[in-house]
Amino acid sequence: METTNTNETVQYLTFSLDEEVFAIDVAKVREILDYTSAMRVPGAPDFMRGIVNVRGNVIPVVDMRLKFGMSKTERTVNTCIVVMEVDVESETTVLGALVDSVQEVFELEHGHVEPPPKMGTRWRTQFIKGIGKRNDQLIIILDIDMVFSLNELTQLERSRLASKATASEEAPATT
Repeated sequence: METTNTNETVQYLTFSLDEEVFAIDVAKVREILDYTSAMRVPGAPDFMRGIVNVRGNVIPVVDMRLKFGMSKTERTVNTCIVVMEVDVESETTVLGALVDSVQEVFELEHGHVEPPPKMGTRWRTQFIKGIGKRNDQLIIILDIDMVFSLNELTQLERSRLASKATASEEAPATT
């Protein structure tokens, strides 16, 4: 008989959108960048703010507030981009998630995570792994792989590739 360890802990990165606190597994996070303007890509989904160059790699940036049906993220001193890996149907996409602020990394025991509510939330519950409790604060733990559909990730990848091709066409020729 197999038993599970209910004391297992997972590290989460917390960030805020509007006045809500969200968390994602740190294993999905590559890095956190200061806010930088993204180059808009024509025909991209509304929630895609554009693309940025991160050490020679073109990365699509999505506005998590828009993705969750909130108002557009406004730039503040705390606004940043969380670069993460998202897996959908065995496809991995690296993207930047524009968030209001990054809070902290902390460990949370499995026993401190409640299942997502069946109703009463403004987000689709398949996005939510659970609700964490920490210091009397409720934290929405996202299943980041469920936030984006394969179709959305395909659109982001097409936009990234199209902008990369345009940039190489506009680059001066070297001899």
